[in-house]
Amino acid sequence: MREIERTKYLANAIDRASTSCLTVGVFAPIAAALYSATGTIAATFTFVIGAFCWLSAAVALHLAGRRALKGLPQ
Repeated sequence: MREIERTKYLANAIDRASTSCLTVGVFAPIAAALYSATGTIAATFTFVIGAFCWLSAAVALHLAGRRALKGLPQ
């Protein structure tokens, strides 16, 4: 029983890290762009590449959390 709870805590921590990646790397720059007047092509390209990298990290962490829960009894 104790090992199951540890696994749940691990999966939850990994999923919270994925949520943080999404917030810091995608939502915060979107909010900054909405409230800022910068609209250069270079800034847009940097934003898109950065958002893609952070979103990829968030998805990978979320899937890792799901994988940690896969072996638990139902």
